Amino acid sequence: MTAAIIEYGMGNVASVQKALNVLGIDSQITGNTNDIKAAKYIILPGVGSFAQGMENLRNSSLDRIIREEVLLKQKPFLGICLGMQLIATTGTEPHESHGLNLIEGKVIKIQDPNTRVPHLGWNSITSSANLFFDNFNQKDFYFIHSYHFQVSNYNKIGATVDYGNKYVAAIQYENILATQFHPEKSQENGLNLLDNFFKLYA
Repeated sequence: MTAAIIEYGMGNVASVQKALNVLGIDSQITGNTNDIKAAKYIILPGVGSFAQGMENLRNSSLDRIIREEVLLKQKPFLGICLGMQLIATTGTEPHESHGLNLIEGKVIKIQDPNTRVPHLGWNSITSSANLFFDNFNQKDFYFIHSYHFQVSNYNKIGATVDYGNKYVAAIQYENILATQFHPEKSQENGLNLLDNFFKLYA
């Protein structure tokens, strides 16, 4: 198996696998720790509450496995939407709770009174002088989120999105890549991004 798509009760896994099928990428939807250890890549999708997502991961000991495989074994990791937020140090939805702490920072609610929450629909991203995301500079991707990731180290930000204010759209650092948007719902641009992820960490 090439990619383990982690099933932890927060949805969005089938659409991710469907996109990988289009690309011819072998994958398995699983919550089994042995499957995750055997996979070459780890993908953490998800929608919903930060606190619930972390509770589900902890209850299945998946939080520990993810940290071991990603931080210690340096296995390529892709987080999508809630999956990106959960790699933060802490989150605040609906209350403050600990995250996976793969990337230092905090997930907080979008507070701009001049924009609608959630940030919903297509929006273009701007590369943060990042070689991977330079290929997708000013390309449109599909967003749906009410919270955003305040990343402590700017150098770990791969791309931003303008929605009244500038928010983190993507992260890339060493073996970790994560997107606030949904590549699996972003048509050709999203498929190209997923394809490039596997090529980057081949």
